[in-house]
Amino acid sequence: MKTSSTFNFSRNRLAIAVMLVLATVNGLAQQRTGQAPPMPPGPSPDSQYRPGPDSMPQEGVPKGEIRGPHILPSRAYPGTQHTYWVYVPAQYNPAEATALMVFQDGQAFKDESGDIRAHHVLDNLIYRREIPVMIAVFINPGRTPEQPEPDLRNWGDRTTNRPTEYNSLDDKYARVITEELMPALDKEYNISKDPEMHGIGGSSSGAIAAFTVAWQRPDHFRKVLSNIGSFVNIRGGHAYPDIILASPRKPLRVYLCDGRNDNRGFRNGVYDEKWDWFLQNVRMMKALSQKGYDLNYTWGMNLHGQKFGGAIFPDMMRWLWRDGPVSTDPNDMVERSFREARKRP
Repeated sequence: MKTSSTFNFSRNRLAIAVMLVLATVNGLAQQRTGQAPPMPPGPSPDSQYRPGPDSMPQEGVPKGEIRGPHILPSRAYPGTQHTYWVYVPAQYNPAEATALMVFQDGQAFKDESGDIRAHHVLDNLIYRREIPVMIAVFINPGRTPEQPEPDLRNWGDRTTNRPTEYNSLDDKYARVITEELMPALDKEYNISKDPEMHGIGGSSSGAIAAFTVAWQRPDHFRKVLSNIGSFVNIRGGHAYPDIILASPRKPLRVYLCDGRNDNRGFRNGVYDEKWDWFLQNVRMMKALSQKGYDLNYTWGMNLHGQKFGGAIFPDMMRWLWRDGPVSTDPNDMVERSFREARKRP
């Protein structure tokens, strides 16, 4: 005669078996019908991320100036042009060589209502001597004169040259930055010639574009900021980890940021790891780590976007630029003071 406990144990085992079968059937059904796995329960994965005080204007902090828009005709991509803006910090001194940071999808990085608000971050961190005084460039993807300028609603994947420029692994976009943009900047500003003083960054396809510029031109750029980088098979970007492992180590410093709920690789109902943003960012981390690169990385819960990247952007900048010159003289009252705006002649 079965006891009550034996009966309950058998019933529980049966229930577990049924649940496993249903889970398997549901998974196969999702693949057949083109459905991706459901999102995890609870609030939106982006709900915990928002700009902090470093991303806001602060009382008493000198404000830099954003100049532009400027139009840069392209030789690397004939028939197209790039729109860019230049952030000039209040402390900029034309007599002193200055650091440089270049942001792809510039409109999104400088937008007042966006998630990054890079110009406010630069104002605050420069003032507090947490990063060097630097010029920053916000450059949009190339487009023909007839095509619309990208904005926060439309970054230009279907209306500009963004997919080709940003996702390809060749050196054409690196030529835009080093052979077209840099000479234009040098005419107006005293930019340091030291590649250690040049950084480049972006989000999504703009992030892989930034990495490609530094990979192709480490003699020009050696700091890379990558938010939700598209190291996936849009134009072969998933190959980068193997390329990194097969190549001599380059003098690059890289900060990777992505989230567990970024695009996870389900296409036409079938999982394809070459299109899994999070997996491919982790592969990038492992390859760069194995080769001994100067690397930092952070994994959040975020979706594909700039919510998490915006929240940690100030820390990313601090880490990338951590080795600026510093005085340890206790009597150096310049070093121990905030950086005030330079007095104009």
